[in-house]
Amino acid sequence: MSALDLERVNAELGRDAQGLVQWALGLNQRSIVTTNFRPFEAVILHLVSQVQPDVPVVWMDNGYNTEATYRYANEVTRLLKLNLRIYLPLRSRAHREAVDGPVPALDDPRHAAFTQEVKLEPFARALRETAPKVWFTALRATDSAVRAQMDPVSINPDGLIKVAPLLHWSSRDLYQYCELHGLPNNFDYVDPTKGEEQRECGLHLTH
Repeated sequence: MSALDLERVNAELGRDAQGLVQWALGLNQRSIVTTNFRPFEAVILHLVSQVQPDVPVVWMDNGYNTEATYRYANEVTRLLKLNLRIYLPLRSRAHREAVDGPVPALDDPRHAAFTQEVKLEPFARALRETAPKVWFTALRATDSAVRAQMDPVSINPDGLIKVAPLLHWSSRDLYQYCELHGLPNNFDYVDPTKGEEQRECGLHLTH
């Protein structure tokens, strides 16, 4: 895809989530959707699965999710008949905590290694095993300063086409979509690799 094509797609479809999903799947390339089952994740999963039901849905389950998040993951997977692929860290939470203790604080030098173990390594493994050419993500411009600078469609250095159909959506837009389509939601969500809102976990800095 040329820079010119990329600019055109972003200009014409950047604020048309359904159009963007249809365009990206219309490339007929191997695709994945990543999810963490945070609030409103059912929207991206519904948008993509309505066009191509068997797209692999990749979840890096860090082992530190709330009970509500695990129940939500089960409910959305069942409701949308998702082709869910779960990627776990190489050590269980119990194993990691027995050896290294609880989650390190954000200012602890060990926090980067923790993020690498529970999120970035499983994601790298998922990319190797699924070998996608197109990656759908639910990131939004309001999530962080880094994401506010992103385009809905971008190309990673490795050639992976990253598609963020919801980049310009507000929480109100997402809420209304859930209401319209009868989708469940989950507000009891915690990401131990971020620790606070507006902080990057690393997934979209390295990819």
